[in-house]
Amino acid sequence: MVAKKADGDVFLAPDSSDIQQQLRSLAPADIVVGIPSYNEADSIGHVVRQADVGIREYFDGMRGVIVNVDNSSPDGTREAFLTAGSRTPQVYISTPEGLRGKGRNFYNLLQAASSLDAKAVVAVDADLISITPQWIRNFATPLVDEGYDYITPVYARNEYDGSITNHICYPLLYGLLGKDIRQPIGGDFGFSVRFASHLLERKWQESTFEYGIDIFMTVNALLGDFAVAQTTLGAKVHKPSAPKLGPMFSQVVNTLFSYLVRHPERWSLTGQTHRLPRLDGIEVLEPQGLALDYKAIKRTALHQYDSARDRLARYLTPESNGRLEDLVAKGRMRLGPTLWSHIVYDLLHSFGNGRGRARASVVEALKSVFFLRAASFYRGTLDMDHAESEFKIEKQARVFRRERKYLAGKT
Repeated sequence: MVAKKADGDVFLAPDSSDIQQQLRSLAPADIVVGIPSYNEADSIGHVVRQADVGIREYFDGMRGVIVNVDNSSPDGTREAFLTAGSRTPQVYISTPEGLRGKGRNFYNLLQAASSLDAKAVVAVDADLISITPQWIRNFATPLVDEGYDYITPVYARNEYDGSITNHICYPLLYGLLGKDIRQPIGGDFGFSVRFASHLLERKWQESTFEYGIDIFMTVNALLGDFAVAQTTLGAKVHKPSAPKLGPMFSQVVNTLFSYLVRHPERWSLTGQTHRLPRLDGIEVLEPQGLALDYKAIKRTALHQYDSARDRLARYLTPESNGRLEDLVAKGRMRLGPTLWSHIVYDLLHSFGNGRGRARASVVEALKSVFFLRAASFYRGTLDMDHAESEFKIEKQARVFRRERKYLAGKT
Protein backbone atom coordinates (compact mmCIF):
# COMPACT_ATOMS: atom_id res chain seq x y z
CA MET A 1 0.00 0.00 0.00
CA VAL A 2 2.99 2.33 0.12
CA ALA A 3 2.44 4.59 -2.88
CA LYS A 4 5.25 6.32 -4.71
CA LYS A 5 5.51 9.06 -7.28
CA ALA A 6 7.95 8.87 -10.14
CA ASP A 7 10.49 10.83 -8.08
CA GLY A 8 10.23 8.33 -5.23
CA ASP A 9 8.29 10.40 -2.66
CA VAL A 10 6.53 8.07 -0.22
CA PHE A 11 3.07 9.24 0.70
CA LEU A 12 2.39 7.14 3.77
CA ALA A 13 4.13 7.72 7.07
CA PRO A 14 7.09 5.49 8.04
CA ASP A 15 4.75 3.24 10.07
CA SER A 16 2.85 2.25 6.91
CA SER A 17 3.19 -1.47 7.67
CA ASP A 18 1.17 -0.93 10.84
CA ILE A 19 -1.42 0.99 8.84
CA GLN A 20 -1.69 -1.79 6.29
CA GLN A 21 -2.21 -4.32 9.07
CA GLN A 22 -4.89 -2.15 10.65
CA LEU A 23 -6.72 -1.75 7.32
CA ARG A 24 -6.58 -5.50 6.64
CA SER A 25 -8.15 -6.16 10.03
CA LEU A 26 -11.08 -3.87 9.17
CA ALA A 27 -11.69 -5.09 5.61
CA PRO A 28 -14.09 -5.40 3.98
CA ALA A 29 -15.78 -2.14 4.91
CA ASP A 30 -19.10 -0.98 3.49
CA ILE A 31 -18.88 2.75 4.24
CA VAL A 32 -15.59 4.65 4.51
CA VAL A 33 -15.62 8.29 5.56
CA GLY A 34 -12.37 10.08 4.75
CA ILE A 35 -11.37 13.39 6.34
CA PRO A 36 -8.39 15.14 4.68
CA SER A 37 -6.73 17.60 7.04
CA TYR A 38 -3.91 19.92 7.87
CA ASN A 39 -3.95 21.75 11.20
CA GLU A 40 -7.63 21.14 11.97
CA ALA A 41 -7.39 20.10 15.63
CA ASP A 42 -10.04 22.65 16.60
CA SER A 43 -12.70 21.29 14.24
CA ILE A 44 -12.02 17.68 13.23
CA GLY A 45 -13.61 16.17 16.33
CA HIS A 46 -17.01 17.60 15.39
CA VAL A 47 -16.72 16.16 11.88
CA VAL A 48 -15.77 12.73 13.24
CA ARG A 49 -18.74 12.65 15.60
CA GLN A 50 -21.21 13.61 12.88
CA ALA A 51 -19.76 10.98 10.54
CA ASP A 52 -19.96 8.35 13.28
CA VAL A 53 -23.65 9.05 13.89
CA GLY A 54 -24.34 9.11 10.15
CA ILE A 55 -22.80 5.68 9.62
CA ARG A 56 -24.53 4.07 12.61
CA GLU A 57 -27.93 5.69 12.12
CA TYR A 58 -28.36 5.32 8.36
CA PHE A 59 -26.28 2.22 7.60
CA ASP A 60 -27.15 -0.04 10.50
CA GLY A 61 -25.72 -3.50 9.97
CA MET A 62 -23.00 -2.26 7.60
CA ARG A 63 -19.34 -1.98 8.49
CA GLY A 64 -17.99 1.55 8.67
CA VAL A 65 -14.51 3.02 9.01
CA ILE A 66 -13.50 6.67 9.51
CA VAL A 67 -10.09 7.55 8.05
CA ASN A 68 -8.20 10.75 8.75
CA VAL A 69 -5.70 11.42 5.95
CA ASP A 70 -3.41 14.12 7.30
CA ASN A 71 -0.25 16.05 6.44
CA SER A 72 1.57 15.45 9.75
CA SER A 73 -0.25 18.39 11.32
CA PRO A 74 1.81 19.85 14.19
CA ASP A 75 -1.25 21.27 15.99
CA GLY A 76 -2.55 18.01 17.46
CA THR A 77 -4.97 17.03 14.70
CA ARG A 78 -4.04 13.36 15.12
CA GLU A 79 -4.86 13.37 18.82
CA ALA A 80 -8.09 15.32 18.29
CA PHE A 81 -9.17 12.80 15.64
CA LEU A 82 -8.39 9.69 17.68
CA THR A 83 -10.03 11.02 20.87
CA ALA A 84 -13.20 12.37 19.24
CA GLY A 85 -15.34 9.65 20.83
CA SER A 86 -16.39 7.71 17.75
CA ARG A 87 -17.87 4.23 18.09
CA THR A 88 -16.97 3.57 14.44
CA PRO A 89 -13.40 2.26 13.97
CA GLN A 90 -10.86 4.97 13.14
CA VAL A 91 -7.63 4.92 11.16
CA TYR A 92 -5.09 7.75 11.08
CA ILE A 93 -2.84 7.97 8.00
CA SER A 94 -0.33 10.72 7.33
CA THR A 95 2.15 11.80 4.74
CA PRO A 96 5.73 12.09 6.04
CA GLU A 97 6.54 15.29 7.89
CA GLY A 98 7.09 18.16 5.47
CA LEU A 99 5.22 16.56 2.58
CA ARG A 100 1.93 18.41 2.23
CA GLY A 101 -0.91 18.73 -0.26
CA LYS A 102 -4.63 17.97 -0.23
CA GLY A 103 -4.17 15.70 -3.25
CA ARG A 104 -1.60 13.62 -1.38
CA ASN A 105 -4.13 13.13 1.39
CA PHE A 106 -6.71 12.02 -1.17
CA TYR A 107 -4.19 9.66 -2.74
CA ASN A 108 -3.80 7.98 0.63
CA LEU A 109 -7.59 7.87 1.03
CA LEU A 110 -8.01 6.22 -2.37
CA GLN A 111 -5.40 3.63 -1.47
CA ALA A 112 -7.04 2.99 1.90
CA ALA A 113 -10.49 2.64 0.32
CA SER A 114 -9.08 0.12 -2.13
CA SER A 115 -7.44 -1.86 0.69
CA LEU A 116 -10.71 -1.80 2.65
CA ASP A 117 -12.66 -2.94 -0.44
CA ALA A 118 -15.21 -0.24 0.35
CA LYS A 119 -18.65 -0.09 -1.23
CA ALA A 120 -18.91 3.65 -0.76
CA VAL A 121 -16.43 6.39 0.15
CA VAL A 122 -17.46 9.77 1.51
CA ALA A 123 -14.86 12.54 1.75
CA VAL A 124 -15.64 15.61 3.86
CA ASP A 125 -13.59 18.65 4.83
CA ALA A 126 -12.11 18.67 8.32
CA ASP A 127 -13.18 22.27 9.02
CA LEU A 128 -16.92 21.79 8.47
CA ILE A 129 -19.21 23.41 10.99
CA SER A 130 -22.49 22.67 9.21
CA ILE A 131 -21.99 18.93 8.60
CA THR A 132 -24.74 16.68 9.94
CA PRO A 133 -25.22 12.88 9.94
CA GLN A 134 -27.55 13.36 6.95
CA TRP A 135 -24.56 14.40 4.84
CA ILE A 136 -23.17 10.88 5.15
CA ARG A 137 -26.54 9.43 4.14
CA ASN A 138 -26.88 11.78 1.18
CA PHE A 139 -23.46 10.96 -0.22
CA ALA A 140 -23.36 7.22 0.46
CA THR A 141 -26.91 6.03 -0.27
CA PRO A 142 -26.79 6.76 -4.04
CA LEU A 143 -23.51 4.83 -4.22
CA VAL A 144 -24.74 1.82 -2.25
CA ASP A 145 -28.35 1.59 -3.48
CA GLU A 146 -28.56 3.37 -6.84
CA GLY A 147 -25.35 2.48 -8.67
CA TYR A 148 -23.83 5.96 -8.87
CA ASP A 149 -20.04 6.33 -8.97
CA TYR A 150 -19.55 9.97 -8.06
CA ILE A 151 -21.67 12.39 -6.02
CA THR A 152 -20.97 16.11 -5.81
CA PRO A 153 -22.56 18.58 -3.39
CA VAL A 154 -25.03 21.39 -3.93
CA TYR A 155 -24.81 23.93 -1.13
CA ALA A 156 -26.40 27.17 -0.19
CA ARG A 157 -22.99 28.77 -0.38
CA ASN A 158 -22.22 32.44 -0.08
CA GLU A 159 -21.84 33.87 -3.57
CA TYR A 160 -18.44 35.34 -2.64
CA ASP A 161 -17.16 32.05 -1.20
CA GLY A 162 -15.96 29.71 -3.92
CA SER A 163 -14.99 32.33 -6.51
CA ILE A 164 -12.85 29.87 -8.47
CA THR A 165 -15.89 27.62 -8.77
CA ASN A 166 -18.24 30.43 -9.72
CA HIS A 167 -16.07 32.17 -12.31
CA ILE A 168 -13.81 29.42 -13.71
CA CYS A 169 -14.74 25.80 -13.04
CA TYR A 170 -18.52 25.91 -13.19
CA PRO A 171 -18.78 28.05 -16.36
CA LEU A 172 -16.03 26.14 -18.19
CA LEU A 173 -17.53 22.70 -17.51
CA TYR A 174 -20.92 24.07 -18.50
CA GLY A 175 -19.57 25.90 -21.54
CA LEU A 176 -17.21 23.30 -23.03
CA LEU A 177 -18.41 19.94 -21.73
CA GLY A 178 -22.08 20.90 -21.58
CA LYS A 179 -22.31 19.62 -17.97
CA ASP A 180 -24.32 21.64 -15.45
CA ILE A 181 -22.51 20.64 -12.26
CA ARG A 182 -22.76 23.44 -9.73
CA GLN A 183 -20.02 22.58 -7.22
CA PRO A 184 -17.28 20.69 -9.09
CA ILE A 185 -14.66 21.58 -6.45
CA GLY A 186 -16.86 21.73 -3.38
CA GLY A 187 -14.44 19.79 -1.17
CA ASP A 188 -16.95 17.13 -0.13
CA PHE A 189 -17.70 14.11 -2.33
CA GLY A 190 -18.98 10.57 -2.47
CA PHE A 191 -17.48 7.94 -4.80
CA SER A 192 -17.42 4.23 -5.48
CA VAL A 193 -14.35 2.04 -5.09
CA ARG A 194 -14.57 1.43 -8.85
CA PHE A 195 -14.06 5.15 -9.43
CA ALA A 196 -11.31 5.25 -6.78
CA SER A 197 -9.43 2.55 -8.72
CA HIS A 198 -9.89 4.53 -11.93
CA LEU A 199 -8.34 7.62 -10.32
CA LEU A 200 -5.35 5.67 -9.05
CA GLU A 201 -4.70 4.49 -12.60
CA ARG A 202 -4.64 8.05 -14.01
CA LYS A 203 -1.50 10.11 -14.44
CA TRP A 204 -1.23 12.62 -11.61
CA GLN A 205 0.63 15.90 -12.10
CA GLU A 206 2.06 18.04 -9.31
CA SER A 207 -0.99 20.32 -9.10
CA THR A 208 -3.21 17.25 -8.67
CA PHE A 209 -1.31 16.36 -5.50
CA GLU A 210 -2.26 19.76 -4.11
CA TYR A 211 -5.48 21.79 -4.49
CA GLY A 212 -6.04 20.49 -8.01
CA ILE A 213 -7.40 17.21 -6.64
CA ASP A 214 -11.09 18.22 -6.55
CA ILE A 215 -11.30 19.26 -10.19
CA PHE A 216 -9.13 16.27 -11.16
CA MET A 217 -11.75 13.93 -9.70
CA THR A 218 -14.72 15.74 -11.20
CA VAL A 219 -13.27 16.00 -14.69
CA ASN A 220 -12.26 12.34 -14.64
CA ALA A 221 -15.78 11.38 -13.61
CA LEU A 222 -17.23 13.37 -16.50
CA LEU A 223 -14.71 12.32 -19.14
CA GLY A 224 -14.81 8.71 -17.96
CA ASP A 225 -18.59 8.60 -18.39
CA PHE A 226 -19.17 7.48 -14.82
CA ALA A 227 -22.63 7.77 -13.27
CA VAL A 228 -22.56 11.22 -11.64
CA ALA A 229 -25.20 13.01 -9.59
CA GLN A 230 -25.51 15.96 -7.20
CA THR A 231 -26.97 15.99 -3.70
CA THR A 232 -28.32 18.98 -1.77
CA LEU A 233 -26.71 19.57 1.62
CA GLY A 234 -28.19 22.82 2.91
CA ALA A 235 -25.67 25.51 3.85
CA LYS A 236 -21.91 24.97 3.88
CA VAL A 237 -20.34 26.67 6.88
CA HIS A 238 -16.59 26.33 7.19
CA LYS A 239 -13.40 28.34 7.36
CA PRO A 240 -13.23 30.79 4.42
CA SER A 241 -10.81 29.77 1.67
CA ALA A 242 -9.68 33.32 0.84
CA PRO A 243 -6.28 33.01 2.61
CA LYS A 244 -5.41 30.07 0.31
CA LEU A 245 -6.81 31.66 -2.85
CA GLY A 246 -3.54 32.39 -4.67
CA PRO A 247 -1.96 28.91 -4.71
CA MET A 248 -5.37 27.27 -4.92
CA PHE A 249 -6.18 29.21 -8.09
CA SER A 250 -2.96 28.22 -9.84
CA GLN A 251 -3.25 24.53 -8.92
CA VAL A 252 -6.94 24.19 -9.77
CA VAL A 253 -6.72 26.04 -13.09
CA ASN A 254 -3.55 24.25 -14.18
CA THR A 255 -5.24 20.89 -13.56
CA LEU A 256 -8.50 21.88 -15.27
CA PHE A 257 -6.82 23.46 -18.30
CA SER A 258 -4.51 20.46 -18.70
CA TYR A 259 -7.45 18.10 -19.01
CA LEU A 260 -9.50 20.35 -21.25
CA VAL A 261 -6.74 20.87 -23.81
CA ARG A 262 -5.90 17.14 -23.68
CA HIS A 263 -9.46 16.21 -24.65
CA PRO A 264 -10.79 18.69 -27.22
CA GLU A 265 -12.80 15.84 -28.74
CA ARG A 266 -15.03 16.01 -25.64
CA TRP A 267 -15.84 19.69 -26.04
CA SER A 268 -19.58 19.83 -26.59
CA LEU A 269 -19.64 22.47 -29.30
CA THR A 270 -23.12 21.50 -30.46
CA GLY A 271 -26.19 20.09 -28.77
CA GLN A 272 -27.88 20.66 -25.45
CA THR A 273 -26.40 20.95 -21.99
CA HIS A 274 -26.87 18.09 -19.54
CA ARG A 275 -27.94 19.01 -16.03
CA LEU A 276 -26.70 16.23 -13.81
CA PRO A 277 -29.37 14.71 -11.56
CA ARG A 278 -30.02 16.51 -8.28
CA LEU A 279 -30.99 13.96 -5.68
CA ASP A 280 -33.36 14.73 -2.82
CA GLY A 281 -31.43 15.75 0.24
CA ILE A 282 -31.37 18.62 2.72
CA GLU A 283 -33.32 21.75 1.86
CA VAL A 284 -31.11 24.51 0.49
CA LEU A 285 -31.07 27.29 3.08
CA GLU A 286 -29.61 30.76 3.29
CA PRO A 287 -25.81 30.60 3.19
CA GLN A 288 -23.42 31.79 5.87
CA GLY A 289 -22.52 35.46 5.80
CA LEU A 290 -19.13 36.53 4.52
CA ALA A 291 -17.65 39.97 5.19
CA LEU A 292 -15.48 41.31 2.37
CA ASP A 293 -13.58 44.57 1.87
CA TYR A 294 -14.42 45.76 -1.65
CA LYS A 295 -11.75 48.48 -1.66
CA ALA A 296 -9.09 45.92 -0.74
CA ILE A 297 -10.34 43.55 -3.44
CA LYS A 298 -10.20 46.35 -6.00
CA ARG A 299 -6.66 47.33 -4.98
CA THR A 300 -5.51 43.71 -5.26
CA ALA A 301 -7.20 43.35 -8.63
CA LEU A 302 -5.59 46.45 -10.11
CA HIS A 303 -2.16 45.54 -8.70
CA GLN A 304 -2.38 42.01 -10.09
CA TYR A 305 -3.48 43.32 -13.46
CA ASP A 306 -0.71 45.91 -13.65
CA SER A 307 1.92 43.25 -12.93
CA ALA A 308 0.63 41.03 -15.76
CA ARG A 309 0.04 43.56 -18.53
CA ASP A 310 2.88 42.33 -20.75
CA ARG A 311 1.81 38.71 -20.41
CA LEU A 312 -1.79 39.49 -21.19
CA ALA A 313 -0.78 41.39 -24.32
CA ARG A 314 0.97 38.21 -25.54
CA TYR A 315 -1.86 35.80 -24.78
CA LEU A 316 -5.04 37.76 -25.48
CA THR A 317 -6.38 38.80 -28.84
CA PRO A 318 -5.85 42.51 -29.58
CA GLU A 319 -9.59 43.07 -29.25
CA SER A 320 -9.87 41.41 -25.82
CA ASN A 321 -6.72 43.09 -24.57
CA GLY A 322 -7.83 46.48 -25.84
CA ARG A 323 -11.22 46.23 -24.17
CA LEU A 324 -9.57 45.18 -20.93
CA GLU A 325 -7.06 48.06 -21.06
CA ASP A 326 -9.88 50.52 -21.69
CA LEU A 327 -11.89 49.19 -18.77
CA VAL A 328 -8.96 49.53 -16.35
CA ALA A 329 -7.96 52.95 -17.67
CA LYS A 330 -11.43 54.27 -16.84
CA GLY A 331 -11.22 52.77 -13.35
CA ARG A 332 -14.37 50.74 -13.82
CA MET A 333 -14.91 47.40 -12.14
CA ARG A 334 -17.24 46.30 -14.94
CA LEU A 335 -15.64 43.23 -16.45
CA GLY A 336 -18.81 41.54 -17.66
CA PRO A 337 -19.41 37.85 -18.42
CA THR A 338 -19.05 38.06 -22.21
CA LEU A 339 -15.63 39.70 -22.17
CA TRP A 340 -14.65 37.45 -19.28
CA SER A 341 -15.56 34.35 -21.30
CA HIS A 342 -13.47 35.59 -24.25
CA ILE A 343 -10.49 36.23 -21.97
CA VAL A 344 -10.74 32.75 -20.41
CA TYR A 345 -11.05 31.13 -23.84
CA ASP A 346 -8.11 33.18 -25.18
CA LEU A 347 -5.94 31.99 -22.32
CA LEU A 348 -7.14 28.39 -22.56
CA HIS A 349 -6.13 28.48 -26.24
CA SER A 350 -2.71 29.93 -25.35
CA PHE A 351 -2.31 27.29 -22.63
CA GLY A 352 -2.95 24.56 -25.19
CA ASN A 353 -0.27 25.98 -27.47
CA GLY A 354 2.31 26.23 -24.70
CA ARG A 355 4.44 23.84 -22.69
CA GLY A 356 6.03 23.83 -19.24
CA ARG A 357 6.80 27.32 -17.99
CA ALA A 358 4.76 28.91 -20.76
CA ARG A 359 1.66 27.19 -19.42
CA ALA A 360 2.41 28.37 -15.89
CA SER A 361 2.77 31.90 -17.26
CA VAL A 362 -0.68 31.67 -18.88
CA VAL A 363 -2.27 30.58 -15.61
CA GLU A 364 -0.64 33.48 -13.76
CA ALA A 365 -1.91 35.87 -16.43
CA LEU A 366 -5.42 34.53 -15.95
CA LYS A 367 -5.13 34.95 -12.19
CA SER A 368 -4.56 38.69 -12.63
CA VAL A 369 -7.80 39.09 -14.60
CA PHE A 370 -9.67 36.71 -12.31
CA PHE A 371 -9.35 39.20 -9.47
CA LEU A 372 -10.81 41.89 -11.74
CA ARG A 373 -13.76 39.64 -12.55
CA ALA A 374 -14.29 38.81 -8.86
CA ALA A 375 -14.22 42.53 -7.97
CA SER A 376 -16.64 43.33 -10.80
CA PHE A 377 -19.05 40.61 -9.68
CA TYR A 378 -18.87 41.81 -6.09
CA ARG A 379 -19.59 45.40 -7.08
CA GLY A 380 -22.45 44.37 -9.36
CA THR A 381 -24.23 42.23 -6.77
CA LEU A 382 -23.82 44.27 -3.58
CA ASP A 383 -27.50 45.14 -3.46
CA MET A 384 -28.73 41.66 -4.46
CA ASP A 385 -29.88 38.84 -2.24
CA HIS A 386 -28.42 35.35 -2.50
CA ALA A 387 -30.98 34.07 -5.02
CA GLU A 388 -30.39 37.04 -7.33
CA SER A 389 -26.62 36.62 -7.12
CA GLU A 390 -26.95 32.90 -7.80
CA PHE A 391 -28.97 33.71 -10.91
CA LYS A 392 -26.08 35.91 -12.10
CA ILE A 393 -23.63 33.03 -11.62
CA GLU A 394 -25.86 30.66 -13.59
CA LYS A 395 -26.36 33.27 -16.30
CA GLN A 396 -22.57 33.63 -16.62
CA ALA A 397 -22.30 29.87 -17.22
CA ARG A 398 -24.85 30.17 -20.01
CA VAL A 399 -22.75 32.96 -21.54
CA PHE A 400 -19.73 30.63 -21.58
CA ARG A 401 -21.91 28.07 -23.33
CA ARG A 402 -23.12 30.58 -25.89
CA GLU A 403 -19.61 31.94 -26.53
CA ARG A 404 -17.99 28.51 -27.03
CA LYS A 405 -18.13 29.32 -30.73
CA TYR A 406 -15.55 32.02 -29.98
CA LEU A 407 -13.07 29.36 -28.87
CA ALA A 408 -14.07 27.01 -31.69
CA GLY A 409 -13.12 29.73 -34.15
CA LYS A 410 -9.57 29.82 -32.75
CA THR A 411 -8.82 26.12 -33.22
